[in-house]
Amino acid sequence: MNRLLLAFVLALSALAPAQAGLFDKNPDQVAQEAVSKNLRAVTLWVDASWGFRNQGAANALSRAHQAFTTRGYDVVSVEPYIENGDLQGFFVTYQKP
Repeated sequence: MNRLLLAFVLALSALAPAQAGLFDKNPDQVAQEAVSKNLRAVTLWVDASWGFRNQGAANALSRAHQAFTTRGYDVVSVEPYIENGDLQGFFVTYQKP
């Protein structure tokens, strides 16, 4: 299931090269870029491999949610990515209503 999700996200990024670079930036930059490009939906990678996985990941998700909600986006999905039993991060998708 996780491999299928990763393959799907990678396939989407290949179809939309303008969005491919969004995975390397902080949430405020991604949200601002999404607004400036008038993107209806955005998928963001939130890394959970640095620091404490429970609170660090929660804080990172909160920052991402705040960056996007202040710009008019809603959370569509939060999909964890687990590799070899370890949480690596989350694919978070936001969409304009």
